[in-house]
Amino acid sequence: MVFVGHDMSLANQFAAYAAWRASLSSHLGEFKEWLAQNELSDAQSDLRLTQLLERLREDRLNVAFVAEFSRGKSELINAIFFAEYGTRMLPSSAGRTTMCPTELLYDGDKLPCIELLPIETRASNSGVTEYKRFPEEWKVVALDVEAPDAMQEALRQVSETTRVTPEDAARLGFEVGGGDVDFYRVGDDGLVEVPRWRHAIINFPHPLLKQGLIILDTPGLNAIGAEPELTLSLLPNAHAVLFILGADTGVTQSDMAIWREHICGGGTARRGRLVVLNKIDGQWDELKTPEEIDAEIQRQVESSAGILDLPATQVFPVSAQKGLVAKITGDQALLERSRLPLLEAALSGELIPAKHDIVCDNTESEFGDVSRRVRGLLESRLAGLREQLTELTELRGKNKGVVEYMMGKVRAEKDEFESGLQRYYAVRSVFSTLTNKLFGHLGLDSLRQLTHETREAMLEAAFSKTLSDAMAKFFGRSREALGKSNDEINEILAMMEAVYKRFAVEHGLKLGSPTAFSLLRYEKELDRLQSWCDAHLNTMVSLLTHDKKNITQKFFEEVAVQVRRAFEHANRDAETWLRAVMAPMETQVREHQIQLKRRLESIKRIHQATDTLEDRILELEGVEKNLLQQIEGLEEIAGQVRQLLLPAEARQLQAA
Repeated sequence: MVFVGHDMSLANQFAAYAAWRASLSSHLGEFKEWLAQNELSDAQSDLRLTQLLERLREDRLNVAFVAEFSRGKSELINAIFFAEYGTRMLPSSAGRTTMCPTELLYDGDKLPCIELLPIETRASNSGVTEYKRFPEEWKVVALDVEAPDAMQEALRQVSETTRVTPEDAARLGFEVGGGDVDFYRVGDDGLVEVPRWRHAIINFPHPLLKQGLIILDTPGLNAIGAEPELTLSLLPNAHAVLFILGADTGVTQSDMAIWREHICGGGTARRGRLVVLNKIDGQWDELKTPEEIDAEIQRQVESSAGILDLPATQVFPVSAQKGLVAKITGDQALLERSRLPLLEAALSGELIPAKHDIVCDNTESEFGDVSRRVRGLLESRLAGLREQLTELTELRGKNKGVVEYMMGKVRAEKDEFESGLQRYYAVRSVFSTLTNKLFGHLGLDSLRQLTHETREAMLEAAFSKTLSDAMAKFFGRSREALGKSNDEINEILAMMEAVYKRFAVEHGLKLGSPTAFSLLRYEKELDRLQSWCDAHLNTMVSLLTHDKKNITQKFFEEVAVQVRRAFEHANRDAETWLRAVMAPMETQVREHQIQLKRRLESIKRIHQATDTLEDRILELEGVEKNLLQQIEGLEEIAGQVRQLLLPAEARQLQAA
């Protein structure tokens, strides 16, 4: 390893984020453990905390690098992430190096290796995500992390090409012979050179990758256009996208096309979208003063920002090549001049707080709900106990008749509550009817049926209009299913709201309000998929009239897969919510029953003189003390989690 003589803020910030996440996990684990030890856990809380811990363990940070060919993108990845290896890890010679989308990540269950998916798999109707379930389809190349030279050699395979007939190239989705950005030309041998691999996954134990960073290195526009999954899920879901321009070329037409179609469509500059103006060392001219050079670079930054319709502060001029050299040789002055540290600082400043907020929000809602419910449970136990204590203290020095009267009173309360339970069982049966109706609309069976019908309609379509109609109908009916599901959800909510209130009034149960829920995010996901579909399919269809069915089918498979994924998530969320909405009531009803039984027992024993009143009062005071300790224990352990969920600024203030 070569010593890198500077504080790499991205690595440090990311390490701090990973440490925070680990600390959050361990406190949540302690909380779960504490609930179990104190017998305060139920299936619902346990499930929610387990899922929360699972999500934290699988938490990933996705950074995508997007650029046209030869903008120095692989070199930038080398400079930011791999300089400490003292050499170029990713191939970055002149010309096209990244031939297929490449994910760099670390999976501890596998040995370091490169997995390569053959380009031929594009002819099938399955996306890359589907293929990830079938390891036998991928070629695996072992990586020797101790030998940089051997690693470099292995990594070169990512940029291999192969020669196929023009018909095969078209079938695999490569545009042959048309357009000015045309790389796929027919050679003298009558064949076309295309990438040999469709997708590559590099599993590599780099410190940042081990902490959950995933780097996505994408090829130029031609390849992006041919791999729908990239633009449908990988890029939109990336936490940061670095779009790289060459200072030597400025913003070209194809740069503009990528920017508009795949990164900031519709003029929305989203958080974590940065533009890098690479190769500024081209301006370093010994005959100019440093001020003249800086002014020239600034002019280019402003011109690029103007064309992309961005504030100039979102455009970062760097020299990736000089930054890499500076890190490897420990040349601090050259590193400053390469301006790489400024980009790294912006990347960590944009990326990590945004990711931190997402994790906080998710954890806050789940954890807050569980801890509030446990607190409510303990408080209702305490209230019940104190009521019992008051009753018994009032019996001091009273005769048998009074004790009998008290017993009758509690028995009457118990009977009244038990008859009220009939209503509770009725609510449960209505609840399960409504739940079944909800899953009738939201369930995957109806979606499967719809996908099947749409596929049939599309395969039989003779005209593009029929194809368009079939797709529009698919989205229309998916939307309708979400709409009907939302109606059912609102009906369940309204019912539970009324039931909670009624039980609170009649039996003094502390229930608060049922947790709200909506499918809005899935409706938005459908909107996104449909607008993607409209933007790409219709233009693609007109572009590739010769193989309309195959192309549309293929794209449709991509879209249908994404819609199915959205419905799967919606189903999971709805199940969790339904459990969450019923659980507080079940717990409180059970508790109330137990408390009434205990009160009756207590008075009975005193009545039969098997127990002296004072013994019983002492015993209950012991239980009260115990409950107060539990409440204190809960506050302490939940407080530690809450502390970690504060915004970073608030935590720093408190620490100060």
